[in-house]
Amino acid sequence: MVKLSVIVPFYNVQTYAPDTLRSLRANAREDFEFILVDDCSRDGTPELLERAERDLPGAVLVRHEQNGGLATARNTGLDAARGEYLTFLDGDDWLAPGYYEQLLSAMEELGCDFVRTDHVQVTNRARSIHRVPVGLRNTVLNPRDVILPSDRSTSVDYAFAWAGMYHRRLLDDGLLHFRDGLRTAEDRPWIWKLHREAKSFAVLGMLGVFYRRGVASSLTQIGDVRQLDFIRAFDQVIEETSRDREAARFLPKAVRTYCAIISHHLGGIERFEPAVARKLRIMSAAAMKRMPQQVLNEALDAMDYDRAARLRKLRRRPVGPEVAV
Repeated sequence: MVKLSVIVPFYNVQTYAPDTLRSLRANAREDFEFILVDDCSRDGTPELLERAERDLPGAVLVRHEQNGGLATARNTGLDAARGEYLTFLDGDDWLAPGYYEQLLSAMEELGCDFVRTDHVQVTNRARSIHRVPVGLRNTVLNPRDVILPSDRSTSVDYAFAWAGMYHRRLLDDGLLHFRDGLRTAEDRPWIWKLHREAKSFAVLGMLGVFYRRGVASSLTQIGDVRQLDFIRAFDQVIEETSRDREAARFLPKAVRTYCAIISHHLGGIERFEPAVARKLRIMSAAAMKRMPQQVLNEALDAMDYDRAARLRKLRRRPVGPEVAV
């Protein structure tokens, strides 16, 4: 019986993968499996993973014949997972020794559907602790109860899939797969669905995941068309939340977050290639017209002047045929 499945996608991370793999070895247990998904890497990553398949206890290597992106790679891992519990790690991050055993023990004691954890962000030599924005710790809660308020950062804004652990019943209920093919923001509709549909969760004050920020190959650092997948991701959040039994309660939060992300990208538009920057404006304007308009009006009224002015200007922009990503 496999107790825990750890799903780890890798794509062109030969510089960082040795740290990741060493940390998995320091977390190995006879009933743990590590599903290493090579998302068609073109550097030295495949050779590192082949060695890990031989040397890392519990390693299972799965290869993609073509690059599918993080969401697709995680789905491949989910489909192969045999564990009673599941979690994720990215191929350029790492773990403290023995972290998964401690996390699993705490989750089993609580008996909830999923847990969320704090993490350490690593940017070059600097390290900072990032907390789940939920005050009550080590207590089972209803995930729906922490989606709000709309005007503050909440648990659905802390979307990192690797910052937690999940019971297999969530996978069986269809709540753990990601939208296939999303290249960025893939964890946004995922975390919203978890909070709307799972029955119980808890936040643990444990530190053990080290998130490497500012990696040159990361999509957060690249201003190409893949970044625009955030629009498809948040369209999904709005669409699914609109069907929720408490849509009127949750939509203001979803719309306000969507607007904040659009404003964030517009504020850094100079990092995008010119053609992508044009697409960003066109597609964002179209996205605002798809939002529930009264909810959007209220969201803009509640925002600070600069962000609201930027978004209102965009909203007035004429929208022709949409540009496909």
